[in-house]
Amino acid sequence: MRRADRLFLIIHALRGRRSAQPARRIAETLGVSLRTVYRDIADLQLSGVPIEGEAGVGYVLRKGADIPPLMFNADELEALVVGTRFVRAFGGERLGRGARAALLKINAVLPPDLRERGRRTRIFAPELPNRIEATGLIDRLHGAIQARTVLLLDYRDQHEAVTRREVEPLCLAFWGGSWTLGAWCRLRADFRSFRPDRIATLAETGQSFEDDRTRGLEAYLRSVGAEPDER
Repeated sequence: MRRADRLFLIIHALRGRRSAQPARRIAETLGVSLRTVYRDIADLQLSGVPIEGEAGVGYVLRKGADIPPLMFNADELEALVVGTRFVRAFGGERLGRGARAALLKINAVLPPDLRERGRRTRIFAPELPNRIEATGLIDRLHGAIQARTVLLLDYRDQHEAVTRREVEPLCLAFWGGSWTLGAWCRLRADFRSFRPDRIATLAETGQSFEDDRTRGLEAYLRSVGAEPDER
């Protein structure tokens, strides 16, 4: 568990409690040692979080000083809920799991009225098994982008002709109905945008590539008319 997540969960464990929470119980909940809990609470106290108590007694958030770590108005919350729904439907399996986890954390610290407002939003993004996002291909492309792994594609053009392309994957873009993979194509020695639904086969070459200034992400974005700071 990341330290940032652990600190967040410690604050959540103390939130709204009238009696002191023993450090041992917090440690058991988080699956960490007592020493780790003591150190994390000391760090939170030093950073200004109003936690009172001591080892062997327990800890509470000072009454009247329970400040929420997240502050959203109703429109911001609805945007987050709708956004996570779209990520779950179109972002691939890995990001979909992340979106679910993020929404659970947000809901954990919201007051009931805002939590209910988020549940009532009527904008949906159904997750369907027949879309490309359900095949795992978007996850594979995303993973290759992050790892800077050269890919070998058998790619169909609009006339169904297949060419073999060795590409350096740079980014994915979702256009509302379709995806494109932005990449440096070694065959054409230029930037190309590939549609994942036209990839007949995909394989990792085992090679990696560097983020070159002349053919990396920022250069690709400029080539398609998007400045890097517009991401």
